[in-house]
Amino acid sequence: MTAAAPKLYRAIIDTLQEEITSGKYRPGERLPPERELVERFDVSRLTLREAMIGMEIMGLVEARRGSGVYVTERPGATVSPSDLDIGAFELTEARRLVEGEAAALAAVTADPADVAELREILDQMIAENERELHDEVADRDFHLRIAQATRNAAIVLLMKTLWDVRHRSPLCEKMLERSRRSGVKPRIDDHRAIVDAIAAADAHGARKAMRDHLGRVIDNLLAATEMDGIERVRAEAAELRERAGRFAAI
Repeated sequence: MTAAAPKLYRAIIDTLQEEITSGKYRPGERLPPERELVERFDVSRLTLREAMIGMEIMGLVEARRGSGVYVTERPGATVSPSDLDIGAFELTEARRLVEGEAAALAAVTADPADVAELREILDQMIAENERELHDEVADRDFHLRIAQATRNAAIVLLMKTLWDVRHRSPLCEKMLERSRRSGVKPRIDDHRAIVDAIAAADAHGARKAMRDHLGRVIDNLLAATEMDGIERVRAEAAELRERAGRFAAI
């Protein structure tokens, strides 16, 4: 049997770790900007962000808000790339495919009791958001309840597995934690649109609502893991304003 090809983000980590060890990038030195690394490795921004966060977990680099990613003073990996497992982008892409089809099937198979329970869980999600809870219990229950409404045990098992990966994978957990710290919460309007489509027995609408929702989750992850784009521009603008203020006071 042919061995599976290594994950793209792990190949990036291996290369950059080698270059850090060889002295190409020294302690305290900033890594090249995201756009350069994306071009160099010919990968998406999603894959590169996974690699950078993986290197943070390994203790090789640190991300400085609004500045970029820097080599740590004492790189010393206690976690290997193989221990990182699945990243949040990869997981959410899989969820988008699987849960989109589950929602479409649920729109055909769900009964009024299923819809009523989904609306109750949605109310719980609203309450969790208002209380600033970040354990995502209601969010998980909502998506698993849709799987149960399909009346397909294999889909339920698959959905549980995808959700469990969120907490088993150090890379995924780190990325989601960063997203939560940036203020991202379960999107109530997105979830309501999914329930409404299932209630209307609209398979196409349910699939689209779910896929749109998880597409926005990916967008939120991108925004929360921004390395050197908008935040750096904001930091530079703030510095310029401060300097202008100092000069004006002379």
